[in-house]
Amino acid sequence: MTAIAEADNLGKRYGARWGLKGCTLSLPAGRAIALVGPNGAGKTTLLQLMVGLLRPTEGAVRVCGHEPFKQPADVLPRVAFVAQDQPLYSNFTAEDLMTLGAHLNRRWDDRLVRDRLRQLRVPLDRPVGRLSGGQRAQVALGLSLAKQADIVILDEPLASLDPLARQEFLQTLMEAVTESGATLILSSHIVDELERVCDYLVILATARVQLTIAIDEALDTHKKLTGPPSDLLALSSIHDVVVASQTPRQMTAVVKGSGRMLDPSWETHAMSLQEIVLAYLTRSRQEEAEPAAELAVR
Repeated sequence: MTAIAEADNLGKRYGARWGLKGCTLSLPAGRAIALVGPNGAGKTTLLQLMVGLLRPTEGAVRVCGHEPFKQPADVLPRVAFVAQDQPLYSNFTAEDLMTLGAHLNRRWDDRLVRDRLRQLRVPLDRPVGRLSGGQRAQVALGLSLAKQADIVILDEPLASLDPLARQEFLQTLMEAVTESGATLILSSHIVDELERVCDYLVILATARVQLTIAIDEALDTHKKLTGPPSDLLALSSIHDVVVASQTPRQMTAVVKGSGRMLDPSWETHAMSLQEIVLAYLTRSRQEEAEPAAELAVR
């Protein structure tokens, strides 16, 4: 696997709070990568570190073989980044923004962005501040694709869109990724939508990486087990237990692996991508609560 971005013990601290901590991962080139996690998980911090908008507090990140904050001239021409608030000049028209983009980017594909916006019936002569939220999102996406970058990074592009605008945006994105072959990193907490576009998953929670895996592999290897009360340690010796709960009558566990069942009475259930993500988020919340509970006891 060729990595297009790598992080080694990457961390960013804001005063006494860590926005990202101990992040080690390798992102494969040519894939559509879903970056998933709740608000405040560290998604935006990771993306801003990857494009050089932030300096790491600890560790290092390399994009296309270079450190973004130290070597911006080597990284920025190869990366297209659309921030969560889609920072477009509101008084500029789409036509103005395309002209500006053509002057600032050596590999600019003007026809690509014009054709896409015309197909979507986005007015090119109207100030973008007067466009609908869906139209502004399409302008931002079109500009990022016209840059012909090796990596396209979109931070929460679906958050403010209505269902129809979201559908149109994802359709445009799917077509663009197929055509360009660029690596896509799409940050969102709307998991069901991401499965339509992405084939690789990164889960962030409580400022730490919880899982990095191909989505097909995640669906194949994660199962929900239900059965009689059992010894959790014994179960853990066979499977990687993500999260488990138990009552006097039944145990339910989400596991990663394909080991034999402890008891023939156990039932195995396939899981959706959203269920897998929720299991890891639940585990991270439980782990975060345990030190606080121990401190309270002391």
